[in-house]
Amino acid sequence: MSDPKDLIEQERFFEARRKVFPKAVNGPFRRLKWGIMAVTLAIYYLTPWIRWDRGPYAPHQAALVDIAHRRFYLFSIEIWPNEFYYVTGMLVMAGIGLFLVTSAVGRAWCGYACPQTVWTDLFVHVERLIEGDRNAQFRLEKSGWTPAKIGKRLAKHSIWLLIALATGGAWIFYFADAPTLAYQIFTGTAPFVAYATVGILTFTTYTLGGLMREQVCIYMCPWPRIQAALMDEQSLGVTYKAWRGEPRTHGLKRTHDLTELAANPDARVGDCIDCNACVAVCPTGIDIREGPQIGCITCGLCIDACDEVMAKVGRPPRLIGYTSDADERIARAGGTPKPPMKRVLRPRTIIYSLIWGGIGLGMLFVLGNRARLDLSVAQSRNPEWVRLSDGTIRNSYTVKLRNMENRPRDFAVSLEGLPQGVIWVESGNRKTATRSINVHVDADQVRPVQLFVAAPAQREEHSNIAIRLRALDAEGGSVIDGTRFGSPETEEHQE
Repeated sequence: MSDPKDLIEQERFFEARRKVFPKAVNGPFRRLKWGIMAVTLAIYYLTPWIRWDRGPYAPHQAALVDIAHRRFYLFSIEIWPNEFYYVTGMLVMAGIGLFLVTSAVGRAWCGYACPQTVWTDLFVHVERLIEGDRNAQFRLEKSGWTPAKIGKRLAKHSIWLLIALATGGAWIFYFADAPTLAYQIFTGTAPFVAYATVGILTFTTYTLGGLMREQVCIYMCPWPRIQAALMDEQSLGVTYKAWRGEPRTHGLKRTHDLTELAANPDARVGDCIDCNACVAVCPTGIDIREGPQIGCITCGLCIDACDEVMAKVGRPPRLIGYTSDADERIARAGGTPKPPMKRVLRPRTIIYSLIWGGIGLGMLFVLGNRARLDLSVAQSRNPEWVRLSDGTIRNSYTVKLRNMENRPRDFAVSLEGLPQGVIWVESGNRKTATRSINVHVDADQVRPVQLFVAAPAQREEHSNIAIRLRALDAEGGSVIDGTRFGSPETEEHQE
């Protein structure tokens, strides 16, 4: 058996979680985070309630994923299942956008716009509003369970749960008419899947944003590991300038006398006074002075805290700031770093920008020139052909007409090729068949039509004939799909 002391040491190898209570701070980066939080939360919670008139045959919700009718609506854009490549294009653009942002300014997405960051920041502010700032939270954490502590904890977690519930509720409104579904939710008549989805999202938001917080960014999220491969020495990141801050003074006392410094170089001290203000405000609890770390989300709050301290002790700002590894080496050697914009605008980021913009412009061009009519023809295979009593050969086809406009339309479907052929629908009369039929399609609908094509038996060398069906609307718009006409000679020839 192992020595009990070894078991104790093995258990201590895994450090228990130390709760992080970020201190409130004010500054440009904190205000930037406030602004981004307000915009992103407003977009998420309010978008389903925006109305958009699409006429009498389409829903009036600006953003809607209509699973029942297999549609995706975004203001004046309507995406059908056969146009899913638009969604693929948007996902590709999102990925390239993340590559661009990361290569330019590091983990800015994580620090400002990531949903985990936004909701965690919101939960932290609620906690601070109820329990007080950092020091008050530490005292409350160490105190016993008094009525005051129980009341504060109940109030905090109640508000967290309400925020989480609103988050889950807002999500389901993207998949159904928001006012109708809201009424059904509150009256208990909504589908079970709606309540289940709200419950799951409430639980995950409350757990990840309120309870786990920084652990999600440090241990669960794979994106920090991926970002390491996307950054280079030119990428901007939040950096402690050790060449300027070290050695630390551990207080406000410093030596300014040049004669004394010349006589005793060891008397020189850095700008950092070891106040730990940067650590106190960090939402993940790291010390930025220890260098790049997986827990740093580059939110810039440590910059605000350090600049505030530097102003109090009369030293220049940006002891902690956004800089690149290349500029850090230049500054350490006494040179003048390049302006940040020159680091951002470099071949790598320009290429990313051109690819991102090219995909976006290409999608807009295709979207603006896409046909609002689609036709697909599928030949029946069982049987492929039938010989009628007068010796003619009949083939059967399933024709699907897709009307992608928010108004009903009438189409003339005509046969091209097979000179002696005629067409008629399943419910029609072959005796009156011609080379064209009329089909009515309701707004935003796909109408399947069982269509028959008949013609005299073909000679062997001409038995496998390519034919086309053309759909033409009243405004002159048309679409064509090709197929083949089979006959007995074709089958014998294949044998």
